[in-house]
Amino acid sequence: MGDYRSSDDEYDYPYYDDDVDFIDDDDDDNADGFQAVETELYVTKPSCSSSKVITKESLLAAQREDLLRIMDLVSLKEQHARTLLIHHRWDVEKVLAVLVEYGKDRLFAEAGITVVENDDVSSSQSSSFSCNICFDDVSPEEVTTMDCGHYFCNSCWTEHFIVKINEGQSRRIKCMAHKCNAICDEAKIRCLVSAKDSNLAEKFDRFLLESYIEDNRRVKWCPSVPHCGNAIRIEVDELCEVECACGLQFCFSCSSEAHSPCSCLMWELWDKKCQDESETVNWITVHTKPCPKCQKPVEKNGGCNLVSCVCGQSFCWLCGGATGREHTWTNIAGHSCGRYKEDGEDKTLWAKRSLERYIHYHNRYKAHKDSLKLESKMKETIQDKVNILEERETSSKDFSWITNGLNRLFRSRRVLSYSYPFAYYMFGDDIFTNEMKKEEREIKQNLFEDQQQQFEANIEKLSLFFEEKFHLYTEDEIKDLRLRVIALSVTTDNLCRNLYECIESDLLGSLKHTVHEIAPYKSKGVEKASLLN
Repeated sequence: MGDYRSSDDEYDYPYYDDDVDFIDDDDDDNADGFQAVETELYVTKPSCSSSKVITKESLLAAQREDLLRIMDLVSLKEQHARTLLIHHRWDVEKVLAVLVEYGKDRLFAEAGITVVENDDVSSSQSSSFSCNICFDDVSPEEVTTMDCGHYFCNSCWTEHFIVKINEGQSRRIKCMAHKCNAICDEAKIRCLVSAKDSNLAEKFDRFLLESYIEDNRRVKWCPSVPHCGNAIRIEVDELCEVECACGLQFCFSCSSEAHSPCSCLMWELWDKKCQDESETVNWITVHTKPCPKCQKPVEKNGGCNLVSCVCGQSFCWLCGGATGREHTWTNIAGHSCGRYKEDGEDKTLWAKRSLERYIHYHNRYKAHKDSLKLESKMKETIQDKVNILEERETSSKDFSWITNGLNRLFRSRRVLSYSYPFAYYMFGDDIFTNEMKKEEREIKQNLFEDQQQQFEANIEKLSLFFEEKFHLYTEDEIKDLRLRVIALSVTTDNLCRNLYECIESDLLGSLKHTVHEIAPYKSKGVEKASLLN
């Protein structure tokens, strides 16, 4: 999906106002100047992806890479290197930092590694040994000694290992001795367990292998459903969005769908709000009244303000008070409808306003999500139109600006859709109750909404361009459309970047009591992870 340069490139995009006729078709100088801008716009510097896709086949190689680094730098066996890396969540830099600051002894002790050579009981001349777990006398061949020097009979060791593996503690199985924190030798675990249950031994090996993903803060499984079997490893900050080889784009920090400019907490709350019954509760509060007898919500389906619950209780819709059957326009028994109850009115009004506010943002969020789905379906239609243009005899055969503009539309539409959940929480009372005064909030909301609306207007204009029947255009009309699509794409990119800067600096950056961070803006969109060789 690469088209324009990323925001990290050395050149800044020129800003165009698409409402101004910036190009005169008869002005060669202007055309040449724009050609230079276009060339600069599409030429990208070669860069290596900062995220990698780890497949089932490459998982062992990825783990082996880090193991070899530690084995060489600290002079350890593979089993000890794995124990060390699992303890430090496969963070090689952290292992080296602890080594430099505290030395080998503390590094090994904290990870449960014992590298002192101990005599193996099985080589002893004694005829039998007593196991301190089951207290049976066993021969030296039936005893196993761990690196820490503790030894027990093979039967007790095996049962201990089986329990730990079944409990999901395969990655760090400790010695059975009291207060011993040493990690058991994985080779000895494998040998003893496989003698009793080969399937469990394979499960143990799989857990050790997958610890590179499960315990590694820079590696996560792709959250695709059904699962594609891939994992993603990042080389930069955890706060980023990535695209797996299966095509799924997700937030690496929370493993939800890519949701910037929403923070992870905002998206978690919004997603839950859209799925659970919280808004149903609001609807019930606004449109129903509780029965004074059984407290079940009752909806009025007629004009008369005397309503009856399914339990048989009649009550007045105006005040909610229980009444007799003789409720008429001239006689209301047992209550008064004329008393103003401020607390009840305030609660109902608040619920109504809250529901209306949610509906406002949700409708716009969903409308742009639906637009994105429909626009994505245009891709094949657009490609058919491009194929028709390429078959024609024209002076230019390069129509990459169409695909690039379409990709820009997709990325911008996605950002715009998520900007509405962001605004819902940023300017509401759910998260930032005490962060801004009312006047400050209104100013910032107006600033944000001005940029959001300008961004939205340009996206709609860009979308309209691709609905045109440009495959029927003359060559001059194609040239004119090309200039307009390129200019509008650049403008939309700039507006998107400005919106992110407003969110990061003016809104989230000014918070005093809470910290909310979002994935940084990338002009080329969510980065697609490359396969790990």
